[in-house]
Amino acid sequence: MPEGHVVHRQARRISRAFKGQALEVSSPQGRFADGAALLDGSTILRADALGKHLLVDFDDDRTLHVHLGLYGKWTFRKAPLLEPVGQVRLRLVGETAYADLRGPTACEVLTPDQVEALAERIGPDPIRKDADPERAWQRVHRSRAPIGGLLMDQSVFAGVGNIYRAEALYRAGIDPYRPGRDVSREEFMVMWADLVELMHDGVRKGRIDTVREEHSPRAMGRARRRDRHGGEVYVYRREGRECLVCGTEVVWADMAGRNLYWCPTCQAH
Repeated sequence: MPEGHVVHRQARRISRAFKGQALEVSSPQGRFADGAALLDGSTILRADALGKHLLVDFDDDRTLHVHLGLYGKWTFRKAPLLEPVGQVRLRLVGETAYADLRGPTACEVLTPDQVEALAERIGPDPIRKDADPERAWQRVHRSRAPIGGLLMDQSVFAGVGNIYRAEALYRAGIDPYRPGRDVSREEFMVMWADLVELMHDGVRKGRIDTVREEHSPRAMGRARRRDRHGGEVYVYRREGRECLVCGTEVVWADMAGRNLYWCPTCQAH
């Protein structure tokens, strides 16, 4: 599932391609036909992201809400328009470009009240300027649940996925099984600030890099990481390999159905 920085990049791309244009909106697959009919001919005012939720505002007080889930994918192309290939749920056609959406978990038209209700259910997004970390802190410091699980709870931290979860905990030196209520406010704020920096960097570069310069391939004389997710990381998908800092074997476990990675020495507390 794409992490929050990917959705923010998609929002920026939609804004660049279509903002201020009256669009042709259709559902070649047919599953979004009613919603497409509501939006067809409307003008995009802005596209934004809230965690893993994409919100595209149109000029008639309607908002297109998309959540990619595990299988959703956007494809952007320039004119000329080609026939849809595969199960295209949504097609947006502008003046010089078009976009196809396939396989999302959610694709729906929302009213302003429904958008507000959605925002209230989602935790603060470290990428957004209006994010209030206090909302997340209030949930964390009252919870007995492990911090590794809380970081993946989108009602607590919006947009944080498996990679950012593993890497933020490693960089903070926090055991993923430590109860949220045992995380100090200082530790929380350091971790929040780190997520802000890392996730903004992900938006800018289009990949997740979490390794500090002194542990980079160049500095350590090691081979670069080869993985479809790209980027240099400390523990994510590095189970059985040596920690880049202490040499301890990185370990893996299942936490609530998701893969968890950590270093038992660097994250001993």
